[in-house]
Amino acid sequence: MKALPGKKVLRLSVLAVSLVALAACSSLTGSNVSVGRTGDNPAPNVVPAGTEPDDEVIGRREHPRIIAAYGGVYEDRQAEIMVARIVGRLLAAANQPNAQFQVTILDTSEVNAFALPGGYIYVTRGILALASDTSELAAVLAHEIAHVTLRHARARTDKTRNTQIVDRVITGIFGGDTSTDATANRTRQSLAAFSQNQELEADREGIKFAGKAGYDSQAAARFLGVMSRFAAFSAGTTKGDDGFLSSHPSTPSRIETAMSTARGMFGNAGGGETDREGYLSAISGLAFGDSPAQGTIVGQRFIHSASKFTFSVPQGYTLQNSQSAVVGVAGDGEAVRFDSAAVQPNMALTDYLKSGWIAGLKADSVTAHNYNGIDMASGLAQTDQWFFRVAVMRLDGEVYRFIFAAKADSQRFEQGAETTIQSFRRTDPADLNQIRQLSIRLVTAKAGDNADNLARQMADIAGGRDLFYILNNLLPGDPVVAGQRYKIVAPR
Repeated sequence: MKALPGKKVLRLSVLAVSLVALAACSSLTGSNVSVGRTGDNPAPNVVPAGTEPDDEVIGRREHPRIIAAYGGVYEDRQAEIMVARIVGRLLAAANQPNAQFQVTILDTSEVNAFALPGGYIYVTRGILALASDTSELAAVLAHEIAHVTLRHARARTDKTRNTQIVDRVITGIFGGDTSTDATANRTRQSLAAFSQNQELEADREGIKFAGKAGYDSQAAARFLGVMSRFAAFSAGTTKGDDGFLSSHPSTPSRIETAMSTARGMFGNAGGGETDREGYLSAISGLAFGDSPAQGTIVGQRFIHSASKFTFSVPQGYTLQNSQSAVVGVAGDGEAVRFDSAAVQPNMALTDYLKSGWIAGLKADSVTAHNYNGIDMASGLAQTDQWFFRVAVMRLDGEVYRFIFAAKADSQRFEQGAETTIQSFRRTDPADLNQIRQLSIRLVTAKAGDNADNLARQMADIAGGRDLFYILNNLLPGDPVVAGQRYKIVAPR
């Protein structure tokens, strides 16, 4: 659950730019490439809805919304300089040396990269952690630059204008204004994804740009393979990822096409730059996983150190911290969603529950409570296929919401929802001590080591051994090179 500047949690209205503190830009290369950095500068004026914008205006309008949706800008000077240098080389290779591009590293563990019209390119720290050398990151960036130069980003924006009718058929617990519904917003983003043909076209152009810039032309195929492995690994813990791994599916045919394209353009030998050691040095110390400022999952508990609250869900629920909410799914068809909402300070919580944003609310079920010194209200709702238990609470001026869903009501479902609601409280030092901040570390292989030896150093991380193999594009039992460095994830 992403945190906004001022220690505010991302609201359900994920596109509310008035809540965003925008990044300032610092030029790192002397070229027309800049990397977004956080700062005290206010957001620029946002173009009013309905304006017919050109490319630059589209990017400027959407940029603060992207920053809000992905947890802010990640600051790492070494990584920023590396990214800016790569983009500068790629632009020259793409015959765009004078183009204005702004590259932003987003503070999220999600593996994602995308572009907006007007030269806005985004990579997440999650994708920086997954890549193993400069050529792999160059392949990702070249792909996104290709989307811009091929005008795909503008075409995608035009397509979005024609999908507004979909807002009218979004159903579920949210019965109110879909423009403030994170589910609706995510649906619009999905509808605006690039087509398969556009992705393949960007693959071809990106491979050409990267190869002409002197990078290993086989890196695109190699990294698509790594992403395929990571997607399979993530499927065991994070269902329904809708970022780069679904919009850029790493199918075997796509990987083979990328390899064939690279061979056709640059020959079988490849031989371009990889700069593995330089890349690893640049990402050493990179934060890994959820940022404590955005909330941390510890078993069945969610702890938000910035906003100073915590809660626990019953055994059987698997929690996931997504872009706009914390969600949990139980194997027996139950689910819970936790998020926050903009509510006027003088509005009673019971009145907010009855204000029309809940479809099928049973108004006579709404009651007020106070648990752990926190004012709350709860109620029941029912639609054709789902039964809901909903609760809201106000803490330090912020309003948070629990939405529990099941196919049918039961005593166990009721008890689980009630226990979770009553567990919502302020954090104490013992809670904060449970938070482990993880980062990318480098270890040097010794003579006699193999992949299994090094993977054991991540044995205390959930799924750590499998993750080690993926992060380093190795398989169990693979040899490693003595004196060469490899990535591990370890507490800071």
